[in-house]
Amino acid sequence: MNIIKYYNLNYADVFIFDHYVINQIHEGVTIDALQDKRVNEIIQKHFSGKDMVYISNRIRSYSVDPLIYPRMELIPNLLAIAIVPKTLSMKKSAEFEGNFYDKPFEIFDTLSEAIKWADGISKKSD
Repeated sequence: MNIIKYYNLNYADVFIFDHYVINQIHEGVTIDALQDKRVNEIIQKHFSGKDMVYISNRIRSYSVDPLIYPRMELIPNLLAIAIVPKTLSMKKSAEFEGNFYDKPFEIFDTLSEAIKWADGISKKSD
């Protein structure tokens, strides 16, 4: 799939594709309700009425307030979340975060594995 749109936010790079979004947060950022709101606005702009998967490509170190996950569950067209951690400590953080999210939530070793999974989830919803 080809990229549809790219957003260079002051705290993240957001890549929009047909059925998924890849978000790469910048080093040292803490993701909280404010950043979550901006990404939600982007999702609604590009995926209004269309199911999608969120992929977090964690190539840099940052923090996530796990309380954003219950709010993300309220996004009706968000089918699932995939996390691609770069390090073991990032993987452990992602495993902890998964406890706060009740929709499908998977952790992958590579971005291509996450994209393949996202494509499969999206096809099931079509």
